[in-house]
Amino acid sequence: MGMWGKRDDMVVHGREPFNAEPPGAVLARAAVTPVDAFYSRNHGPVPSLDPADWRLTVDGLVARPLLLTLDDLRSRFGVTEATVTLQCAGNRRADLTAVRAIPGETPWGPGALSTARFRGARLADVLAHARIAPDAAHVAFQAPDVSPSADPPQPYEVSVPRDRALAPDVLLAWAMNGSPLPPVHGAPLRVVVPGWIGARSVKWLTRVTARTTPSDAYFQATAYRLPPAPDDPRGVTLGPLPLNCAVLTPSDGAVLPRGPVDVTGYALAGEGRTVARVEVCTDGGRAWSRAALEAPAGPGAWQRWRTTLDLPPGETQLLARAWDSSGAGTPESPAQVWNPKGYVNNAWSRVRLRIR
Repeated sequence: MGMWGKRDDMVVHGREPFNAEPPGAVLARAAVTPVDAFYSRNHGPVPSLDPADWRLTVDGLVARPLLLTLDDLRSRFGVTEATVTLQCAGNRRADLTAVRAIPGETPWGPGALSTARFRGARLADVLAHARIAPDAAHVAFQAPDVSPSADPPQPYEVSVPRDRALAPDVLLAWAMNGSPLPPVHGAPLRVVVPGWIGARSVKWLTRVTARTTPSDAYFQATAYRLPPAPDDPRGVTLGPLPLNCAVLTPSDGAVLPRGPVDVTGYALAGEGRTVARVEVCTDGGRAWSRAALEAPAGPGAWQRWRTTLDLPPGETQLLARAWDSSGAGTPESPAQVWNPKGYVNNAWSRVRLRIR
């Protein structure tokens, strides 16, 4: 067993803060990812919080500020469960670094996402109980983990718009795959915001604040932003995930014997959309064949896909692309989505193979 109860074969990108992803073959095995294989993205040391002493503060633009224990959350609000895929905004960054170097950023492969069954209370119910004010346009989430990468170093804080916070699928979760949250995944309580970048699903949650403006903390105002645009000179804040699709098996660079090759992968459409189809190709983009899609395990979950190919001897490149229910497709080249932070790569997945 590796660090924080993770598998020994996890791809560890950093030990402190701990950042790791599962190998593709491990991720491909099940629709719900075992906790020991669930990816881990942290910005600072994992805080140690005693559930008995922990409290959640709900404040800001609310008529009734709250101070809640875990028992309060479990007993005073309806308990719900949802199967959700969380994805790091840097997922598949390694494909972007092949276009151009991205110094100082973790070269995540396709495994910086995972799926779990989360149990908890709806954030909307808690905010309704606190009587959130009509002029509260954003809801901020605060945690005690201090990141040295922030300027200046500061506890983690981000926010989401009011409408997203009040949606019925946003959870204050205390359990994961039927067991209490492990420390590395946010114990005793975390936010789960389906369909949005994982940076908004805050771990080790200690405060929820209703406010008129987005959070001005580092991880909202500076980090997790795309390059500047005409309407926002500071850059575009990341939120809902774009459509994404990736090959999990075989792995890039695999050498395989002749014969049928089983190919597996995932597709994730993001908030409010579903995956319509996935296609694969081995001739440089001329002829595509459709892969079989599995039904998602929940509205906020990925869809796994698979196909079998009979490849001739020699070198080949396997391509995979997807479309969602809105008609949007994944862009062809990583160069089309390259940015200086390497965020939200959703270009066609490319895997090099050699058939003996």
